[in-house]
Amino acid sequence: MFDVKWIRDNPDAFDSALRRRGLDPLSERVVDLDGRRRAAQTVLQELQARRNDVSREIGICKKQGKDAAGLMDEVARIKERMAAAEQEERQTAVDLETLLVAVPNLPADDVPDGADESANVELRRVGSPPAFDFAPKQHDEIGTALGLMDFERAAKLSGARFVVLKGALARMERALAAFMLDLQTEVHGYTEVAPPFLVRDEPLFGTGQLPKFGDDLFKTAQGHWLIPTAEVPLTNLVMDEILDEAKLPVRMTALTPCFRSEAGAAGKDTRGMIRQHQFFKVEMVSIAHPDQSEAEHQRMTGCAEEVLKRLGLSYRVIVLCTGDQGFSARKTYDIEVWMPGQNAYREISSCSNCGEFQARRMKARFRPTGDKNTRFVHTLNGSGLAVGRTLIAVLENYQQADGSVIVPEVLRPYMNGLERITADA
Repeated sequence: MFDVKWIRDNPDAFDSALRRRGLDPLSERVVDLDGRRRAAQTVLQELQARRNDVSREIGICKKQGKDAAGLMDEVARIKERMAAAEQEERQTAVDLETLLVAVPNLPADDVPDGADESANVELRRVGSPPAFDFAPKQHDEIGTALGLMDFERAAKLSGARFVVLKGALARMERALAAFMLDLQTEVHGYTEVAPPFLVRDEPLFGTGQLPKFGDDLFKTAQGHWLIPTAEVPLTNLVMDEILDEAKLPVRMTALTPCFRSEAGAAGKDTRGMIRQHQFFKVEMVSIAHPDQSEAEHQRMTGCAEEVLKRLGLSYRVIVLCTGDQGFSARKTYDIEVWMPGQNAYREISSCSNCGEFQARRMKARFRPTGDKNTRFVHTLNGSGLAVGRTLIAVLENYQQADGSVIVPEVLRPYMNGLERITADA
């Protein structure tokens, strides 16, 4: 959430940032609610002080045998006013929190302005798309023709937006995940974590999915939520904690299934594996010192890019505009891989710096060396990578005219030396 004192001191900056997000100004409402809350607190403190004074006077009167009825009536009236002040303080605090929890993070100063993805800015392209002497197919055509990708049977089991992978494609999915984890842990220094896939409300509130985006999630009858990304459990490992400054940054990675209802994706990417209710992803999370979070953001993006470089896949990096970045992000780099079958770049990783936005919701802090006070950490998250989409990219970029698929060299040790996937392999 936000530092209300900062909003009070910088209302124009707050409103300007909201306008960049396409939202109406809120500083006046925030300041009004905060002022009423603080006024109620002041009244409550004054009434408590007066009640204490009157209580002492009552004691003195009783010791002296004097009539204290008037003072006792005053105490009763004070209690009534205190109850009203307490109610005002509680209600304005609730109203203020309800208002602020629905407000997205403020964009960084260097994030480009824009209403939607058309205003995103391309930063660089890496690698050259492959040239084919035949019309390249999309991944679902390739996988189905190989007999290793089955959407019809998946639909019988679970409905739309599911797939069954078999044989060499199932193994390739596993190989990609293992390759990514090895790269992020052994080369880039992330600590591998095996987190729960079911979480309570609090972690989802901490990373910003709740309360606003509950419709995008799956919830069990017992009240747990299926994680939409490992960002949720990994980031919340520092919830309600005060970290040692010397231990920052904390870098974690995890391979987990991800579950998304895709409530707002009706009609989008209904074909193939691009947008599914269940998929695997290797996630990276960094808990960083505020002074180092921008450098950590660049580093994390580079860690995700390295996966594509080693797989020999062409991609581009874009910075999202204010109208396209996620709720909790202050700045986001998307990595889009080239998909020959679609003749387009498609998102395969999103790396975001959330600043202290999530840390405030989680109450995650660190204590600077030699300082009694604490500061909020900065949190960052990124895909390293989305496994299913990487599988798609490999199929489309390494397809052959005869319908077979070449296995990238870096994956062959994970696939028992297999060099080419053929029908029913």
